[in-house]
Amino acid sequence: MPLTTIREAVKSGRTLVSDGAWGTFLYKKGLKPGECPELWNINRFDDVKDIAASYIEAGADMTQANSFGGTCYKLEHFGCADKVAEINEAAARASRLAAGGDRWVIASVGPTGKMLVTEEVTEDEMYEAFKTQITALAKGGADAVCIETMSDIDEACIAIKAAKENTDLEIICTFSFEKTVRGDYRTMMGVSPTEAAKATTEAGAHIIGANCGNGIERMIEIVGEIRAAVPGMPILVHANAGLPQNIDGKDVFPETPEDMAKLAPALAAAGADIIGGCCGTTPAHIKAMKEALS
Repeated sequence: MPLTTIREAVKSGRTLVSDGAWGTFLYKKGLKPGECPELWNINRFDDVKDIAASYIEAGADMTQANSFGGTCYKLEHFGCADKVAEINEAAARASRLAAGGDRWVIASVGPTGKMLVTEEVTEDEMYEAFKTQITALAKGGADAVCIETMSDIDEACIAIKAAKENTDLEIICTFSFEKTVRGDYRTMMGVSPTEAAKATTEAGAHIIGANCGNGIERMIEIVGEIRAAVPGMPILVHANAGLPQNIDGKDVFPETPEDMAKLAPALAAAGADIIGGCCGTTPAHIKAMKEALS
């Protein structure tokens, strides 16, 4: 594993590059609609490892793991709720093997899909779900947990608490924001970048930020708001390759690697310390941004 933490590397003045999209990559490798992506960690381990390796080879300083939907609540839809520990440990192990000893593994943890506000699940139940997933990711060799695509502050803070109380992993937490008709940014639960940044910092996250929902151009505005809210916190951004366009019934992300590379330095100047990609991005996008930021 790397000799320093991610936040120590950021503190030294480095702008780090993360990886890109995973879902698109899995479909290219043969994932079928309705199939469980996380089950590939067991059944097609080498294919999962190859995705992480592709981003490392492109120059990424860190890679995620194929564990976004790895809570029991997501896996139960595929009849895999009894395999949470096995699936997540394998996810982290695949990325660990690809990352080697000098790049970080920031294992993905997505929303549970359950609503606390409707009492669909209790806080204790949600905590246990995140605890089981995150401890397995730690066992598999992750350096950090990337709690991402969050929209509800309470759910994000429960995930942070589960990671903090049960592992020594660095904790990253990012939210997904959409631009409103008023011109500001909110999650689908109405949370602003300022509110998300302050709450997750207070909850104990080591790195905060935004992912998905926006291309780099809009992420620049979001990062500016986060940086103003919590001046000293490291910020991670996983931007989409632009806003999706529906062409012949399919969502297509229009920004090329060159397009994203041109905007990456401005995102860093706005306050982003770690820059990577989300939907629509590929190893080519990551390589181009790495070169632009270097």
